[in-house]
Amino acid sequence: MKNLLLLFLFLSSFTAFSQENTGSCAARKSAKGWQTKSASLSVAEIAETEKYDVHFYNLDLTMNNISTYLGGSVELHAKAKVDLDSALFELFETLLISEVKVNGSVVNYNRVSNKVRVPVNAQALTNFVIKVTYAGNPPTAQTNPLGGSGLTAGSSPSWGNKVVWSLSEPFSAYEWFAVKQSLTDKADSCAVAITVPDSCKAGSNGILEQVVPLGNGFTRYEWKHRHPIDYYLISVAVAKYVEYNTYANPQGSATPVLIQNYIYDNPGTLPNFIDEINETADFMELFATQFGPYPFADEKYGHCMAPIGGGMEHQTMTTQGFFEKTLTAHELAHQWWGNHVTCASWCDIWLNEGFASYSEYLMLAALYNGQQANHMTQVHQSVMQQPGGSVWVLDSLNEARIFSGRLTYDKGAGIIHTLRYIIQNDSLFFSALQDFQTTYAHSTATGLDFKNHVANYCNIDLDAFFEQWYFGEGFPTYEVRYNQVGTDLLLEISHTASMPNITPTFTNPISLRLFRQGQADTIVRFDITSNTELFTLTNFGTLSGTIGLDPGNWVINGNGGVSMDATLGFSDQPNNQTAQLEVYPNPSTDFISIKGQTETLAFTFYDANGKTVQTGTIDPNGLIDVRALKSGAYILKCVSANQQQYIRLVTIKE
Repeated sequence: MKNLLLLFLFLSSFTAFSQENTGSCAARKSAKGWQTKSASLSVAEIAETEKYDVHFYNLDLTMNNISTYLGGSVELHAKAKVDLDSALFELFETLLISEVKVNGSVVNYNRVSNKVRVPVNAQALTNFVIKVTYAGNPPTAQTNPLGGSGLTAGSSPSWGNKVVWSLSEPFSAYEWFAVKQSLTDKADSCAVAITVPDSCKAGSNGILEQVVPLGNGFTRYEWKHRHPIDYYLISVAVAKYVEYNTYANPQGSATPVLIQNYIYDNPGTLPNFIDEINETADFMELFATQFGPYPFADEKYGHCMAPIGGGMEHQTMTTQGFFEKTLTAHELAHQWWGNHVTCASWCDIWLNEGFASYSEYLMLAALYNGQQANHMTQVHQSVMQQPGGSVWVLDSLNEARIFSGRLTYDKGAGIIHTLRYIIQNDSLFFSALQDFQTTYAHSTATGLDFKNHVANYCNIDLDAFFEQWYFGEGFPTYEVRYNQVGTDLLLEISHTASMPNITPTFTNPISLRLFRQGQADTIVRFDITSNTELFTLTNFGTLSGTIGLDPGNWVINGNGGVSMDATLGFSDQPNNQTAQLEVYPNPSTDFISIKGQTETLAFTFYDANGKTVQTGTIDPNGLIDVRALKSGAYILKCVSANQQQYIRLVTIKE
């Protein structure tokens, strides 16, 4: 979900997990200290709702485009997990119930405010159906300060069209239909039938199976969605629409995918947005190559226009206020990140919004190459407007914090960019994302689930990265001092943290762009383990011009400056033993050895752009085969068992 006017649309939060912001990643995931939170249910009542699983919602509603008043019925098809006397669900108190049936028989029920208990008398693992017939006016922000956005009537300020639309994320589904609001209990499918005046159309999830003229001035639109869906992604939108359809051909889809658009019937609206709407196909085809096949290819993707400041990623049919490339890409990406795989708690909303936000960058890089750099600069600048704040959400009922544009969206996108830099292999990075989508398909996951999955898939340790960037707070500001001693370049890279009492050190790698006389510029990647690191590049040549800090803008960071310091010398080096090592021969055409080596070293070759091109280990008196490397200058970094680093410039000739 996104609002371009304020960067992101203000949303709310519902059932989630919270805990004290202390200890390690493992401690945070332990059961002890986790508290389930809800906007309207107690912990005991939440536990009561977890005694059954919903597998199908069947909504049959009568609506119009000028008033939120609605009437009709909702069926909850569910299975008891244990022997169950009664089932608890939510329906806002202003929606008056006229009848409740269980398995077709009318039953008495108990209602206290928004909480409804219905006798089901179901044995464990047996199915039951609750049908609730009701009518009334959903709440407004005045009558329900914690929500009031479940169903809204409004007019487009630009086009004048009147619309009634739903927006349930994350508190407000119960404001317009009977529901169990639990992120981890996805329904297997849903059906939404909306009866509206003949002049209107009604959009919802899945496939429009029938449009039934009723002959009394009303028409029923019957939608069916046959994929697992979280409660807040079920939607309705009613207006005087025109339908405009196009198709995409994403990788992994057997047939073209319908992109079904309900656009205001104002004659100027579709011509104004048609080019932007058509780009949806390009975005879908791109994301299918990066995240995996479009998850709902057998049904559709689409848009229903409504007068909101951005968009809401309702499953298979986003509600969107206008069309602009980053907004449209953001909402489409949610079909993978948020819908196909959904955050298991609102504490981990990063899995939804961080990845949808980063998808804007991916779209610009692929289709508007040249615009992505400024986009990421703006993302980083947004994060650094304030010193603190974590991506992980401590208070899962603080709506403004959950959907913070600075932290959840911008910092969330920024740390995915850094993770991509750490992995330093785009093929592996995107393969890991695709495998995550496959593993958690049509399910839910936490941020730690993602961390563990990618760490295992890529065979890297992400504990420190998540401690510092996901659970931790703030960002580093780097300072570089250097000195030229003969042909050797001495470098000191230090950093301070914006929230040193919480996250004092950031151990992600950082790159410098170095310029040498008579040579092309070279990007060197340095591993960081402390707040001050010393490095020597022997036989570097003569430094020419300034040193560029983080030239790829991979890390959210402040620039503390680059300065020459003639006092910086060999005596400052903590790893003098490795400083004596030498590459021979250099230049080389086939094999190289390392003179003075006394232990096995792990080595990495980087090209001039800082990309890893060869890795391995070399034993004392061993050789490194460099015949696969093209002619040119490379950075060779060797690391000893105690993490001492040895960096040399190596020239390869054919």
